[in-house]
Amino acid sequence: MNSGFVCDMNFEGILIGIFTFLIIGLYHPLVIKGEYYFGRKIKWWFLIAGIIFLILSLLFSNTLISTVFGVASFSSFWSIKEVDEQVERVNKGWFPSNPNKKKRVNN
Repeated sequence: MNSGFVCDMNFEGILIGIFTFLIIGLYHPLVIKGEYYFGRKIKWWFLIAGIIFLILSLLFSNTLISTVFGVASFSSFWSIKEVDEQVERVNKGWFPSNPNKKKRVNN
């Protein structure tokens, strides 16, 4: 006895949204802590991570997995820009600077 109502729910979009939220939430403190301990040099690690995640995104045929790696890839690429902005926030006094790092004129 089929009532004609079909309820096939697709949770893939919800999962992608959750993973995107978590990845972006993870990268925010990574940028702050990375700049604190490593300075602008951390940008190279974000570039390498972005390239690795991009390649992984291309290698997986599963939409969910490929999308999660794609989000991680472009979050890494975006973090390169955010490191420069974090340096400016530190220079303005909005975030603490690492007293153990050598101070550069154009850090």
